[in-house]
Amino acid sequence: AIRLHGTVTDGAGAPVPDALLEIWQADADGAVAARPGSLRRDGWTFTGWGRCATLDDGSFSFSTVLPGRTGAGRAPYVAVTVFARGLLDRLLTRAYLPADDAEAASLLTADPLLSSLSAERARTLVATPEPTGFRFDVRLQGDDETVFLQHS
Repeated sequence: AIRLHGTVTDGAGAPVPDALLEIWQADADGAVAARPGSLRRDGWTFTGWGRCATLDDGSFSFSTVLPGRTGAGRAPYVAVTVFARGLLDRLLTRAYLPADDAEAASLLTADPLLSSLSAERARTLVATPEPTGFRFDVRLQGDDETVFLQHS
């Protein structure tokens, strides 16, 4: 299991204490749970989905598995959805989880989404390894604003 945690901040850098985040991801083998009833929680079965509200300090935390690659040339990631006050619609982004081996690092460089962005912008999508898991901060606006995706 891994821990994905961070803080949601607004354009002024203040924590957002009332945001709601959802994650969607593949399992360790890169398979996405898609069968009927796959979101039902029994305490043991991996569903690939989670939801967490931020605390007063804007922090959030998920316990999950390290996702596998969903296709050739794609780096493993966790899809993140953000709901918060003042947003007319949800925001979609990705948290790429770096690994310490050379093959995983090369996948980050070659990933179609990350390679389409400048290094400065792509950096906002890559979580930082820490002793307690992976840190992924979500900045809604301003300097270092997280890259958000358009879903059609």
